[in-house]
Amino acid sequence: MNRLRHYPCTLWLPALAIVCSVAGVCAQEPAPAPETLPVILDSKQIAKLTMAQPGPEYPPVAKINYLQGIVQMEITVNSEGNVAHVHVVDGNPILAVEAMKAARQWIYRPLATASGSSGFITMVRLKFVLNRRTKDLTPQQAERDFERQVKPPEMNRPPEDGHPEIVRMRLLVNDQGQVVDREVSPLSSALFEAACETLRGWTFRPAHWGSLPVASYLVVDVPVNASSVSRVAANPASR
Repeated sequence: MNRLRHYPCTLWLPALAIVCSVAGVCAQEPAPAPETLPVILDSKQIAKLTMAQPGPEYPPVAKINYLQGIVQMEITVNSEGNVAHVHVVDGNPILAVEAMKAARQWIYRPLATASGSSGFITMVRLKFVLNRRTKDLTPQQAERDFERQVKPPEMNRPPEDGHPEIVRMRLLVNDQGQVVDREVSPLSSALFEAACETLRGWTFRPAHWGSLPVASYLVVDVPVNASSVSRVAANPASR
């Protein structure tokens, strides 16, 4: 059985632990529909399918500010064994962006089923730990101290048209102002796609720690017109 490996950055830098847990299903673009994918429930099954799993780099700004913790991700693997989609369920945004970059490089054996090779969905936890420790600073305190110094991200959005429905989304905006992940409450597929379509017309300025751009979460209310929902619902091939 292949075991998941640990990838320290250097001898004195952080150790990164990779742990698989019980899978869940989250409606996220562009992940395939859950009914078409078997879900791996046992971490031992994931270990057997793992071929390559390079660890993420520890972000320099996170090391300087003693940011540590677990990033939990849902990953969708296609029938060729490549990671097709990554969604962050929980974790510090700066660590989460690096975790997503690493996860996209992972390679698995496709799941063998009676109908042939198949993809799967599973949950993975990456633990970022610094070897350097300070007696008077806990990980929670370090994160609070850092957040107090961060200027939140900003967005530029077109004016609303009419009286649209509002969809609240949590976005993960990287240090280049790009939306790399999104999370919403359970929605119809057409409403979610229409909200994503609206977001494509927005631009973002990343959060800043001093003069340095950093990744951050941003909660936004996305207006969606009924006409957009109808257009997306009538054209499922565009999803």
